[in-house]
Amino acid sequence: MSNKEIFTHTPMMQQYLGIKAQNPDMLLFYRMGDFYELFFDDAEKASRLLNITLTTRGASAGTPIKMAGVPYHSAEQYLARLLKLGESVVIAEQIGDPATSKGPVERQVARIVTPGTLTDSGLLDETCDTLILAIAPRAESVGVAWLNLAAGRFQVSEIHPNALPALLARVRPAEILAPDDFTLSGASCAVRRLAPWQFDADRAHTRLAQQFGSRDLSGFGVADLPLALAAAGALLDYIQTTQRTTLPHIQSIHAERDSDFVQLDAATRRNLELTETLRGEASPTLLSVLDTTATGMGTRLLRHWLHHPLRDRAVLIRRRDAIGVLAEQPDTATTLTRLLRSCADVERISGRIALKNARPRDLSGLRDTLALLPDLAATLPDDRAHLTALQAALAARPDLHELLARAVLPEPASVLREGGVIADGYDANLDELRALTRDAGAFLLELETRERARSGIGTLKVEYNRVHGFYIEVSRAQSDNVPDDYRRRQTLKYAERYITPELKAFEDKALSAQDRALAREKALFEALLEMLTPHVPDLLAIAAALAEIDVLASQAERTNTLKLCAPDYSDEPGIVIRGGRHPVVEAQVAHFIQNDVQLTRARQMLLITGPNMGGKSTYMRQVALITLLACCGLWVPASVAKIGDIDQIFTRIGASDDLAGGRSTFMVEMTETAHILHNASAISLVLLDEIGRGTSTFDGLALAWAVARHLVSATRAFTLFATHYFELTQLANEYKQLVNVHLDAKEHGANLVFLHAVEDGPASQSYGIQVARLAGVPSPIIAAARRHLRELEDAQLQPGPQGDLFAAHLPNDEPPPHPALDQLREIDPDALTPKAALDMLYSLKALTDTSP
Repeated sequence: MSNKEIFTHTPMMQQYLGIKAQNPDMLLFYRMGDFYELFFDDAEKASRLLNITLTTRGASAGTPIKMAGVPYHSAEQYLARLLKLGESVVIAEQIGDPATSKGPVERQVARIVTPGTLTDSGLLDETCDTLILAIAPRAESVGVAWLNLAAGRFQVSEIHPNALPALLARVRPAEILAPDDFTLSGASCAVRRLAPWQFDADRAHTRLAQQFGSRDLSGFGVADLPLALAAAGALLDYIQTTQRTTLPHIQSIHAERDSDFVQLDAATRRNLELTETLRGEASPTLLSVLDTTATGMGTRLLRHWLHHPLRDRAVLIRRRDAIGVLAEQPDTATTLTRLLRSCADVERISGRIALKNARPRDLSGLRDTLALLPDLAATLPDDRAHLTALQAALAARPDLHELLARAVLPEPASVLREGGVIADGYDANLDELRALTRDAGAFLLELETRERARSGIGTLKVEYNRVHGFYIEVSRAQSDNVPDDYRRRQTLKYAERYITPELKAFEDKALSAQDRALAREKALFEALLEMLTPHVPDLLAIAAALAEIDVLASQAERTNTLKLCAPDYSDEPGIVIRGGRHPVVEAQVAHFIQNDVQLTRARQMLLITGPNMGGKSTYMRQVALITLLACCGLWVPASVAKIGDIDQIFTRIGASDDLAGGRSTFMVEMTETAHILHNASAISLVLLDEIGRGTSTFDGLALAWAVARHLVSATRAFTLFATHYFELTQLANEYKQLVNVHLDAKEHGANLVFLHAVEDGPASQSYGIQVARLAGVPSPIIAAARRHLRELEDAQLQPGPQGDLFAAHLPNDEPPPHPALDQLREIDPDALTPKAALDMLYSLKALTDTSP
């Protein structure tokens, strides 16, 4: 809308349009009295997304202005719904007094809420980190920066463009910032487009150095990552704009390298159901089985560990050993968990303190948590270096605790505007103002007694309401008996209300005291946040220690309850597991069959055959999950686990159509397989299930053979390869490092019993018809299938030459070779002069023109 068009509206609407023009791609919540109103297209969109009434107010160019609104006291629930849908919201508050404003009440943007910049406890999921990520792309590399605003953690990386989907699956941002000329497909969160100039590396370097108070960034280990810094600079500017305040808790930046982690692509995270099932549910997953943490901080850290398996053995051993110490002292772990249950979310409270949007109960929760630190530190065993370091991180802060104990009421109001936050005795001025308000009741009773005696009206009452203030009420029948200094304030049907000079003087003093007390309390609270802000880094360190203690104590409990074992970290490449179990499946069934796996250089690929429902996929996932848990430093469901260095885990298990991407089941399968073949290394763990099943039998068999052969001979990755193509078992004759194993089943009369035990050698049969009968396929069809199977088996047994499945057979009537081929074979290209080469070209052309 042009400026000329804006001036055709009322002053109030002009104000709205001016704010909207500054934030055109966000919804604007515009405070009007007790409602946040939305107008024009925002109103229509909000009505559709929130299922609220769409109405009209006034007109623009003869067209009614669409309007929708939500009550301000319940706005948080509407904001939460909009943010979940990927929307961002600008909130404009009234800052003027409607009673004194001559024109429209002045409004200003109070905050901007976006999916990736949430810090409000009412909008955040306490079990998940909320991250915002920025992308600075170039042809051969992509710079990525991401920030946890609530915790102040700022990280960057530079990766190959093909690795971006895997990084997004690992970081799982709630919002992405990208240049408006960059194509980003498949994003599962809100994407905000910025101008390309906002990703300037030089500008970003200056901006970041300023934020961190340093001359350059060499001390942070990121100076050699210009694209990552460009992304970080754009991200920091965006955060500054949306938060409308300084960001004192963002004090450093950390560079992540691919070599830091065991890499998992998006398909692997999905197939292993680490924190979300294939149906998108929170349970049953690996996290749901392991998470017995007491705090939101602990749950978030455990989730982070599961999505970020490490290759740093020193860190893994520290975690493993700390869990072992606590598992040996279950009473200690139980006490730690009990104390932690009383802890507030110090990490997020610290972020809100830094951003100046902490609420009263944040500070009371912080105070109560600080009081628990000495008990937590005393409970921790001090005979392991890592636990001792955590103990030191919990060093008591009596100065902060004493400040908060003096300043904040034991049970403060939920919001500052209601008052009742600052403790008595903290501020003399506030105490005096409160005394005026608190003593009003006594004064009013004393005044009522005196006025009854003076007037002789025994039913006289002195009362107060918000509209008319203080008044003296008498019945209409007694109104002629009131003293001369009574001035009528309000007439009711059965009563008259009066004010006296004395009551008016008290009213002015009392109401002024109440307003001044609220203003004083607000100022004191804001000053308290300022005093706490320099301590935010220390508070975040305390939060990190609390979260890790929570995870370690919970995993000690899980270790004892689930009978887990400590993984050994081997210098030899490979994976050796004895008595392994699938932790999620085991929690769902009464009895789980343990299995072993041995993957070494001499036993590099296990070719797994066996019936459907026999447990092949469960076995494969079990190996991957045990390996992943070991690479998180956690104890594992096995009796023995020796894990060598693993750089990546790949899974290709199950498939479905990608209708949105226009890809068939087979295309999805081949795309994921191609990704594995291009990226797996000799120290990768690869899980492949039923490669080739989405196409014709011989095409699928040929593809499966070629993939298996490449992995075992060229890539040399540690591979579990499940298949129904029994012909592939012949590969064991060609490659000694490929071993056939199977999961068997037994027929007992009409019943089929799955043994779920992995044994050496190929399976004897697939039991496909028996499984179909178990699935309820009608008996006549089962009988027909059995007859046809016998016919096929009889035909297979007919005498004939032994064929080689993978030999290249020529047609029976092979045509003679083309004469041009004979002439080509005689050519020595290095001996030809340019003229001779040109003559030869003409000769070959003539042969192709004359030959049939």
